[in-house]
This record gives sequence, C-alpha cells and structure tokens, in this order.
Amino acid sequence: MKALVGTGVALVTPFKKDGSVDHKALETIVNFNIDNGINYLVIMGTTAESATLSKSEKEAVMSTIKATNNMRLPLVLGIGGNNTAQVVTEIKQMDLSDFTAILSVSPFYNKPTQEGVYQHFKTIAEASPKPIILYNVPGRTASNMAPETVMRLARDFDNIIAIKEAAGDMVQAMYLIKNKPEDFLIISGDDMLTLPMILAGGSGVISVIGQGLPKEFSKMVQLALEGNHIEAYGIQYELMDAIDMIFEEGNPAGIKAVLEIKELSEAAIRLPLIEASDNLKSKLKRFMA
Repeated sequence: MKALVGTGVALVTPFKKDGSVDHKALETIVNFNIDNGINYLVIMGTTAESATLSKSEKEAVMSTIKATNNMRLPLVLGIGGNNTAQVVTEIKQMDLSDFTAILSVSPFYNKPTQEGVYQHFKTIAEASPKPIILYNVPGRTASNMAPETVMRLARDFDNIIAIKEAAGDMVQAMYLIKNKPEDFLIISGDDMLTLPMILAGGSGVISVIGQGLPKEFSKMVQLALEGNHIEAYGIQYELMDAIDMIFEEGNPAGIKAVLEIKELSEAAIRLPLIEASDNLKSKLKRFMA
C-alpha cells in the first residue's frame, strides 16, 4: 500500500488550559503537517491521549481532523484494545469511509500467549472492512508480538498489510524485514530507529517528533527511502537530542512542549500524565533555537 510509505505522524489532541479540546489548535497542527511534507496522519493513537478522551470528544476530534485534512492526505485510525469483542464492535459501528487503514495495538495488560495474539488479530481481520496495521509496542503492552506471529498473520490475512514495530529491537525488525511477504510494510514506531529500519528495508515511520519537526524528519525519511544514507544520517544526528528529550518525561508531554514552543498549541495534558517540566521546556527551547 503505497499511501502508507514514508512519514506518518501520530497526532496529539491539543487541550486548552481549562482541559477542553482545542479544535482551532488541532486544525493548525494538521495544516502545519500537511504543508511540511508529511505523507499521512494517524488519529486516536497513544499520542492522542485517546485513553482519556470521552466518546463524544473522540468523535469531535475525528470530525475536525477529517474536515481540515479535506482528503489531502491518507488517514489511519487507531482502534485497538485488550477486549477483542469490544474492538470488533467498535470497528463495526464506526464509519470508516474516510480512512485508509486501521492501526490496532497488540492487547495490553492481559499478556496473551502468541496464539492468543494471533486469534485476537484473526478475529479483528475477519471483522474489518479496512486494511489493518498491527502495532507492537511491548513497553506499553507488557508482551511482545513475536516475528513468527506477525508473519503468520501477514500470510493468513490479505487485509493485514503492515506492522508498526516499536519493540526498540533492531534485530527483531531485521527478522521482520527479512521474512515478510513482498507487499507487507514494516513501519518504524520508534523515532530513533527509523533511519536504520528504512535502510534495512523498512517502509517508513509513524512518528511523534515528526509532527513537531515535519519538514526535517520527513526529509530524512525520504532520503533514506531513496538510499541516500549519508545525507539522511546528517539529519538524524541533528535531531537525536530532540528525539531523546521529547520522551524524557513521557509521551505526549514532550511533543506537546515542542508544539507550544512553535506556538501551534498549548502544552496542556490530561492526568494521569502531566505537562512537561520547565526544565525540559527550557532544554527544548534551546534546541529549537
């Protein structure tokens, strides 16, 4: 699926100081990313603080993004969870006509076996009218999707088209790239490992830093896809400190601080997460300068 090659960004949900969703800032962030070379937008991921949004807030956020995007870029919607039946119900009840694909995280907290992970995604694949991007992020889910499980799903279901791989394990990523079906996409879910993953044969990234520095980060990704590793690494080394900093106090506190520095939105965040400290904001300001 060529639409999902390159740089996707996991959009934040900007909040006003009173904690309400800032739809004007959301429009600004969407346009900023479209204008600066991002290839597709990911809605309702972890970075969107979707766990703390009500159903009506989620619907309003999706509506704002769809209207602002106005079909300019492909949209990917996060629909995942650790209750398989509930995920299926959500997919069936959702109007997915504006979305290119669904991003679905491996079940968290329950810690299923590999067979359990396979059966979870088998059930979702059979219910979904849209292509599915698997999402492996053991740091959040407390269980890893083994490459063998991913390949089994990729072979068994035509609508499972990609994985967002965020295990932070370059060797595991290489096994996925080596053994994947020809059209299956290996997408980095880790900003720091994006460049080596693409150069090893990956398809791009779903990025956090990308929405704060879209021009620079998407240029690095494009250079990597063209095989220009020298220029790409030049950009990587310029951005490395910022990538480290935005995750220093958790996601999306760091990227929201970047967006505040760029005067795109407030840095406000919802509990149980807290806003970036003044110290982190100062470091990010110095970097941005």
